[in-house]
Amino acid sequence: MIAFLLQLKLSELFDPTKPVSFSVLLLLILASLLSWSIIFTKWNVIQRALAANRGFLRVFRKANTFDALTAAAEQFAAAPMVAVFDFGYAEVERQARGRNQIRNKPMIERNLQLGISEEIQKLERNMNWLATIASVTPFIGLFGTVWGIIDAFQALSLSASVSLRTVGPGIADALIATGAGLAAAIPAAVAYNYLGAQIKEIGNRLEDFSLEFMNFVERTFEG
Repeated sequence: MIAFLLQLKLSELFDPTKPVSFSVLLLLILASLLSWSIIFTKWNVIQRALAANRGFLRVFRKANTFDALTAAAEQFAAAPMVAVFDFGYAEVERQARGRNQIRNKPMIERNLQLGISEEIQKLERNMNWLATIASVTPFIGLFGTVWGIIDAFQALSLSASVSLRTVGPGIADALIATGAGLAAAIPAAVAYNYLGAQIKEIGNRLEDFSLEFMNFVERTFEG
């Protein structure tokens, strides 16, 4: 059986004259391509964010004034921490303008939370596609499997003799649909969990950074 499947031509496996099997395989291939595209893009974005966060945080912890931090923010523009810093600093600057004192700390904290929320939403963009692909493609593959088996039995019922050549194409469609569904689902599921954990880690670091930012504000205006 395995040797026979290996001998089948690609034209027999991807046969447009079999619209259902062809559509199932095409859909699974497109889902897999979309999944890998999101995985590579999201991986690069997250790695750049982590590296930029580390660089900005080192500068932040050594800085003594907001002027030094605003200059560093331009250097590490890819860092989610910089976006959160900008949210907080905008409110600090508004409150301290002309008075050199902070009147409403909770408002600064709310601005920081808005910045954190916005950055996490950016990082999570398109992650729902990975979850969808991971959960749906096995069922699409299963549908192709069932359809391939139905084709095999129909070919068997219409054939005067029982042979592997008669049922082989239908069985091949069934097995390939199963494999294609798993090939699309497994990387998407692994990437969704792994990248999601990294995004959660970034979120935790942003929460910690917001506390450091408020400490910096207090040292600057109340020290």
